[in-house]
Amino acid sequence: MTDSADTPEHEIDDTQVRAAVDPEESLEPVSLIEQSGAIIRTGRMMLAAGTASYRVKQAMRAVAASLGVDTHVNQVALTDIAATSHRGRIFRTEVAENRSFAVNSDRLAHLDRLRRTLPERTTATEIHRALDEIEERGSLYPDVANASFAGVACAAFAVLNHAMPWEVAAVFIAAALGQLTRRALHHRGFNPFGTTLAAAAVAALVYVAGIAILNSTGAALDTHAAGYISSVLFLLPGFALITGALDMAKMDLQSGIQRIAFGTMITMAAGVSVWAVSLLSSLSTGPRVDAEIALGWQLVIWAGASAVGVAGFAFMFNSPWRIGVTAAAIGMVANTIRMAAIDADVPVQAATAMACLLVGVLAAAASWRGRFPVITLSVPAVLVMIPGVSAHQALVALNGGDFAAATAGILQVILVVLSIMVGLVGAKLVTDREWAFDH
Repeated sequence: MTDSADTPEHEIDDTQVRAAVDPEESLEPVSLIEQSGAIIRTGRMMLAAGTASYRVKQAMRAVAASLGVDTHVNQVALTDIAATSHRGRIFRTEVAENRSFAVNSDRLAHLDRLRRTLPERTTATEIHRALDEIEERGSLYPDVANASFAGVACAAFAVLNHAMPWEVAAVFIAAALGQLTRRALHHRGFNPFGTTLAAAAVAALVYVAGIAILNSTGAALDTHAAGYISSVLFLLPGFALITGALDMAKMDLQSGIQRIAFGTMITMAAGVSVWAVSLLSSLSTGPRVDAEIALGWQLVIWAGASAVGVAGFAFMFNSPWRIGVTAAAIGMVANTIRMAAIDADVPVQAATAMACLLVGVLAAAASWRGRFPVITLSVPAVLVMIPGVSAHQALVALNGGDFAAATAGILQVILVVLSIMVGLVGAKLVTDREWAFDH
C-alpha cells in the first residue's frame, strides 16, 4: 500500500524570506539550516516508506557526512524523528512527525540506493533534488492491480492450508475487495485502526457471503479456517512487527515497542471484525483429509503456492518486479522446506524458526552490495508462514465459550510469530556486521 506524493516541505515562501542584508539573517547559520532540513527530510521519507529505525538513522548519518556536517545524532521512533547537526561551535536541532504507516518497497529501494551512492561531498540542493525525484514516483501498479495482488497472495495462503478450489476463489474475491476498501480509506486519510476494521469486515463478509452463494448451488461447503482467515491475511502488519523485532534486538527499545504496539493494535482491529462476522455464520475447524498425493507432487504444490503467495504480497507492497520475483524465490525455497519438515513431525515452532533463518540468509545474499533492501525481501517471504488455522481455532473456541482452548490457540499463534522473529533476528546477526556490532 503506498502513499500519494506530498508537496515537498523544503520549498520556501519567497514572501516570508527576509532580505539578505537583514542583520538578523546574517546572524543565522543558514547553510546549516539547509543541511539539517535535507537530513531530516531523508529520514522522514525512509520512515514513511516502512523501513526499520536503524536504516533510517544510517541514512541520515550518511547524508550528514556527505554534506560536511561535523557531528550528527538522531533519535528515531515510529511517529517522530529528532535530529541534531553540529558544525563547529553551532548546532541545529529539528523534529519531524510521521503520520504515514504504509509500506512502499519501490520508494524504500530508491532511498536506500541514494544512501549507498552518495558522493563524498554534495549540497543540500542536490539532496532535495534527488528526494524530489523519488517522492514524485507514484505507485507502480493501479489500485485494481494492487487489490488483485492481495487476492492472489491470500488465495495462495488458502491453498497452503488445504482449501478447496471454490474456497480459494472466494478468498481471492474477498481479499481483493478488502484491499480496495483499505486503499480507498487510506487515500482519504482515515484512521488506520478504523481502516483495518472496515477492510477486515468487508473481506470477511464477502467470504461468508460467497460461501453461502456457493452452498445455494449445492456446493456443500462450510466456513472453514482454510478460507476464512486467509481472506484477511493481507491486513497483517508484517513490516511493523518484523521491523519492531529488529529494532528491539538492536536495543532501540523506544522504536521497537512502538512498532510492536502498532502491529498488535492493527492485528487486534482485524481480529475484532473477523470475530464479529464469525457470529453470523457457523464456523468449522475440523481437520481436512489430505488427498492421496505423492510426496513429489505435494512438494510442487507447496512450492508453487508459496512462490505465488510471496510474490502477491511483495507486489502488494509496491515492489518492482525484480524484488517481487526474488522474494518469491526465497519464500518458495524456505516455506517448502518448512512444510516438509512439519509433515515429517518436526515441531512447527522449530521448523518456522529454521525456515526464517534461511529466509534471512538468502535475502542477505540476494541483496549483496546493496542490490535490494533486505527487508523488502524477507517480510513478504515469511507472511505465508503465519499460523492461520491456529488463529481460526482460537476464534471458534472463543465464540463457544471455551476460553482454555482459545488461550491455547492464541499462545500457539504467538509462539509461531516469535519463531519468525527469532529466525530473522538470528539471520541478521550472522549476515550484517554493521547491525550486529555497535560502533
